[in-house]
Amino acid sequence: MGSVVSPASGRTPGSAAGYAGAASAPDREASSARPPSSSPVSPSVPGARDLRTAWSPSDPAHPPTASPDPSFSWSAATAARPILSFGEPEGYGERTGVRAPGLRLRPRTAAAAACLVLGLGLIGGAVTGSWLTGDGGDGPAGNEFSVATTLWHSVPVDQLFPPTVQGTGAGPGGADRTWTRIAVAPDSGCADAFDPLLHKALTPVGCQRLLRATYTDATQTYVTTVGLLFTKGGSASMSALAARFRDEHLDLRSDLMPRPYAAKGTVAAGFGDKQRATWTISVLTDSPVVAYSVSGWADGRTVDSPQPAADATSSGATSASAQAGLGNEAQGLADRIERRLRQSVNSATEKPS
Repeated sequence: MGSVVSPASGRTPGSAAGYAGAASAPDREASSARPPSSSPVSPSVPGARDLRTAWSPSDPAHPPTASPDPSFSWSAATAARPILSFGEPEGYGERTGVRAPGLRLRPRTAAAAACLVLGLGLIGGAVTGSWLTGDGGDGPAGNEFSVATTLWHSVPVDQLFPPTVQGTGAGPGGADRTWTRIAVAPDSGCADAFDPLLHKALTPVGCQRLLRATYTDATQTYVTTVGLLFTKGGSASMSALAARFRDEHLDLRSDLMPRPYAAKGTVAAGFGDKQRATWTISVLTDSPVVAYSVSGWADGRTVDSPQPAADATSSGATSASAQAGLGNEAQGLADRIERRLRQSVNSATEKPS
């Protein structure tokens, strides 16, 4: 049988709070201070009891001795009812299970909630950290990294090193550049491909395959070799190597310059170690690849003081390499080949398996 809710107080008559015996101490004191004439039932009537001491379910030892006056029933008119005040239950009612609004959580409940929030925060931090480091396992970042590992033998050479590369705004002062490929080196290992110190610096990530191509500008004044070293290192190893290059400025040291690829029968035939003028090297963290480029003059002139491309393209640089725009040649071509590498990785990742 459903419970009946009082229109006046909103309480269920069957609950402990619906009886006068459940009133708070201040309410009982207020009731005792009222004049005797306000008492609902006169104590002089034989067998009648004061409502202030009415029987409560929690006091079965004193059952009711008389039926309540119908004028004080729950269905009686509001104006005919006595004015009674009931205290709010503390915490959760033992019978109703309803928490009074505005009350504090119990200590154990609050502690459990805090642990839940802390746990969710740690999980969220771990997931976010994995996204930021590119070590996402089966996620998009981890999938792209694994795809790039085998890209060197699954992508046509023209896709990584196109016959012609447009360098819009890549020259000094924002001038456009166009590079034409004049030679592609056979894919190989890294033996004799780098100076000894650079080879040593790259040892922690290993060498899986090295791809190289040499380009010249539209006037055939400059030659530039661009390379993609596919390493054996994982995401953590590549991130560690990138941090070392950044923190120790290894990409700016002239004793860590990459070597050019001089193809016989081309304008780059005389492009050797002594002809290196500017260079750039970048350790990627979203792919197991080290991308680099090195530029020089096509006429075979030697360079006594090579300059990193970052310095040769800086404002106010006065070296011969900087004035000739060789820093722009190295940096501009390397950026576009690296961009094509990422496009190839994205394309391979999006293909249905």
